[in-house]
Amino acid sequence: MAHQNDLETTPLAPQPNAFWLGETDLWLLAEGRHLRPWEKLGAHPCSLNGVDGTAFAVWAPNARQVGVVGDFNHWDAAHHPMHLHRSAGVWELFVPHLGPGALYKFAVQGVHGGAPVFKTDPYALRTESGAGHACVVMRLPPCVTGAQAPRPQKQALHAPMSVYEVHVGSWRRPNGQLPDWTYLAQHLIAYVADLGFTHIELMPINEHPFYGSWGYQPTGLYAPTARYGTPEAFRDFVACAHQAGLQVILDWVPAHFPSDAHALAHYDGTALYEHADPREGFHRDWNTLIYNYGRAEVRNFLVGNALFWIERYGIDGLRVDAVASMLYRDYSRAEGEWIPNRDGGRENYEAIALLREVNQVVGVQAPGAITVAEESTAFAGVTAPPWNGGLGFHYKWNLGWMHDTLAYLALDPVHRAHHHDRISFAMVYAYSEHYVLALSHDEVVHGKGSLYGKMAGDHWQKLANLRILYALMFAHPGRKLLFMGCEFGQKQEWNHDAELQWGVLQDPAHAGLQKLVRDLNHLYRGHAALYARDDEPGGFAWIDVHDRSQSVFSFIRHGHGAHQQVAVVCNMTPVVRHGYRIGVPQGGAWQEILNTDSTHYSGSGVGNCGRVQAEPVPAHGFSHSVVLNLPPLGVLWLAPEHAA
Repeated sequence: MAHQNDLETTPLAPQPNAFWLGETDLWLLAEGRHLRPWEKLGAHPCSLNGVDGTAFAVWAPNARQVGVVGDFNHWDAAHHPMHLHRSAGVWELFVPHLGPGALYKFAVQGVHGGAPVFKTDPYALRTESGAGHACVVMRLPPCVTGAQAPRPQKQALHAPMSVYEVHVGSWRRPNGQLPDWTYLAQHLIAYVADLGFTHIELMPINEHPFYGSWGYQPTGLYAPTARYGTPEAFRDFVACAHQAGLQVILDWVPAHFPSDAHALAHYDGTALYEHADPREGFHRDWNTLIYNYGRAEVRNFLVGNALFWIERYGIDGLRVDAVASMLYRDYSRAEGEWIPNRDGGRENYEAIALLREVNQVVGVQAPGAITVAEESTAFAGVTAPPWNGGLGFHYKWNLGWMHDTLAYLALDPVHRAHHHDRISFAMVYAYSEHYVLALSHDEVVHGKGSLYGKMAGDHWQKLANLRILYALMFAHPGRKLLFMGCEFGQKQEWNHDAELQWGVLQDPAHAGLQKLVRDLNHLYRGHAALYARDDEPGGFAWIDVHDRSQSVFSFIRHGHGAHQQVAVVCNMTPVVRHGYRIGVPQGGAWQEILNTDSTHYSGSGVGNCGRVQAEPVPAHGFSHSVVLNLPPLGVLWLAPEHAA
């Protein structure tokens, strides 16, 4: 097939009686039951009636007329009017001799007439770089199959999961410029793999017009943003991650979309993808529109998109943004500013049905792929299966743990004795969902400062408190997530317009924190007690949760078998505790497998020489106990010798 530059300057004539859409396609699209709508809607190079060209199809049921415009017809809508299939509200046209690389848009004359508006293709697979917002004809990426084989084992509920969250445009900026996927495949993946993470999570990489939205206001749900290179380069990036042993999670945003005139808003002159009533269809918090989840074609667009990234790019999981805003009709709205559901309540039944359908489709069509909910309320059953009344997510972010733990570590240690429950409370609900402990980008933006800045004390104490935070997170039940830059204690709040503050690694204390994160990841993955029973009450037990006066916590993680045990002791004050006795489940030698106060991490070096012997002295309900030196603002991990 030819690119536009290889064609004659005369606009290409449409092919008469060449239809891309069959009756079954039209019926499924109208019903919102086309499992893979991207295979038919959008722009597809193909051969019809023995002629090579590109088939275009777009849903715009209320438009008076729709045409295809592009660099192949001088952006003149009169040359390529489309044919309407009224049964599905879909317009289509086959343009012969037009191939990949051509720029295009749809010229949509709305329901009320007037001049046509140039709109992007909702199903565009590629977009041009720059401000033109044109779509680019490309072939569907082939299905990814080879990298999926280890996915079910690597992402099982009993497997270790440690996630590095990344905004790719501000991780590194080579020569002060945005990185591309080739650079990121070479540098980012090697870095994340070296630190021992199991997953990399990308903040949204769908096409979005406003860079400052970080991708959370997408206009091209089916197109990787052109800012970082071609779709093929992104696909290669994902393949490179798989080769390095990493799984890839993509942030996915079905909660809202921007009102830019060139995109989905008022697509055919009516509220097509959104609600007409702003009480249902507008987010004042973000000045964005809300999808009409009850409309079959909109639901099909979103459900299909979830499956698309997994099947066509090899994505291993989706983290669904702003789920709470979807679940409740009164989200961030005052009385009288929202419309109740059919039963007079606040739950958004249509959004709930959409989320269940997404999770069911992903579960059936992509075994081993996961979905993760960023859900900030106490909505019941987020990770329960749909057939049992749940939403069907695999995991939910534990934002309660995050808020309580950060609030505790922001306190001067002298006051921590009075807030002991902020650390212990998370265990009250730890098994109500399958949780991810997330220290995400949300905690280091909008004036919140950095994690380093949130910690109490001087420079040494701030880093010691960060070492406590990370060692506690990796020992606590739940999967782990850490935002980029937090692994070395970036001092500044995250800035999407600049690269991370890599210069702080010249300070041995910050470099020591990075070493700790690497060791935590490898210890976590090497000791099944720390992950194998995250969702079972039998996987965790307090040793002593009552030592408020000294602000010391101790607990034990259990795996399967007597040797899958890790004892964790946290001293939340800068006072060294000598001769501190805790009970342990068995006698023999216990190795000090982690000491956050080690000089290796720029700590003070207080510890237990790497090994202690359990004595037959009962304590805390156990038949044996060990006597420890607790380092200041430090965490110890102990394991029976030969434990794994």
